Amino acid sequence: MYLTLCILLAAQHVLAGQGRSSLPSVTIVTLDGETVNAASLSNDGKPFVMSFWATWCRPCIQELNAIDEIYHEWRDHGFVLFAVSTDDARTRPNVLPMVKGRGWDYGFYLDENGDFRRAMGVTNLPHTFILNGAGEVVHQHTTFSEGMEWEMFDLLLDLLEE
Repeated sequence: MYLTLCILLAAQHVLAGQGRSSLPSVTIVTLDGETVNAASLSNDGKPFVMSFWATWCRPCIQELNAIDEIYHEWRDHGFVLFAVSTDDARTRPNVLPMVKGRGWDYGFYLDENGDFRRAMGVTNLPHTFILNGAGEVVHQHTTFSEGMEWEMFDLLLDLLEE
């Protein structure tokens, strides 16, 4: 636990030292197999959420399900969620069936070689980032509990007003 906290604090220190951090230039893949540069992800100048998750991570599934329940409200304000699977070669085949089976309507990506995860300092799941309209990380958390979907929504609304 102490080591995890130290790693998280170090990652936040690095981000703080650079000002507001933007997304790194690494390759990720859509569920259709199309390659995308992570640095190109944006939301037409509006804030957005990026969640690193895995099919075997119960808190990740809870977070994605909770957001799904209010996602229509997020979308009404123009907010989107990009969900980046960190599943490895063993569990990666579970991603598409889970996404389709749950009816999630997010932008899904696979971090096939872990470059994106490492570049963002993700060590625990879920690891969720909130980015402003310029694509800069302004908030992050590494847990999920009931009600956090509304806290994220409120933060997105605050960013929209900036």
